[in-house]
Amino acid sequence: MPTPISSIRNLGPASEAQFAKAGITSAEALHSLGADEAYRRCLLAGVAPHFIGYYVLHMALQGRPWNDCKGEEKKALRLRFDALVAEVKSDGSAELDKVLDFLGVRCKV
Repeated sequence: MPTPISSIRNLGPASEAQFAKAGITSAEALHSLGADEAYRRCLLAGVAPHFIGYYVLHMALQGRPWNDCKGEEKKALRLRFDALVAEVKSDGSAELDKVLDFLGVRCKV
């Protein structure tokens, strides 16, 4: 039987729901994919990017407290996060968002 994602330190039901949107439904699958690939899949599934969620995931998969991420490590993760978000946006969705905004047909949240 698969282990729930919420069994991983720092990750609760909200994280579990986000990963489920991306088809990641077990702690084993999350560990196997690693933080970057799992987060990339979440972004592709429509989960809004959030840096804190990204570095919390990294800390969780290392078994560390979420607030253990500091200094140079946090700066390095920020660069990786920004690159990952840019990579996912480079699929053309950013340009589509601009056009939809211009036309006034996209809901603002």
